[in-house]
Amino acid sequence: MVGFVLTGHGDFSVGLDSSVKMIAGPQEEFDVVPFHEDEAGEFPQKLGDAIAASAERNDGVIVFCDLMGGTPFNQAMMNTQVAPGVEVVAGTNLPMLLEVLTTRTPESTTQELVDCAVEAGKEGVVHMVLSVDDESDADSDELGL
Repeated sequence: MVGFVLTGHGDFSVGLDSSVKMIAGPQEEFDVVPFHEDEAGEFPQKLGDAIAASAERNDGVIVFCDLMGGTPFNQAMMNTQVAPGVEVVAGTNLPMLLEVLTTRTPESTTQELVDCAVEAGKEGVVHMVLSVDDESDADSDELGL
């Protein structure tokens, strides 16, 4: 199986974890490591330990981060040099996590799940507009509204 580690600034990872549990229930091999400013000194070790432990238990690890270039992302990238089979995905969103969690099987490869995550993340960002039906406008005009 591929293990997942979710991290990000503040309570980003905690909030997403809460949403995942509400929608899809508790997940196997899904660890959460929040980054709080007052714990900045301990964060590299906490994240490194979570990634290393997941790598020991699994065939690969994907670290999901909130954004590229921040401390969680930078620390995750540094861990790719230490632990083999670790991949990092930035720009994590809820649709992405739900898709990879429901797609993941014991036979899934890290690369398959990374590809799935990136695609689902993109598809999960949409702009919707609720348009007013032209018939409703005509009815309003007839009523003098």
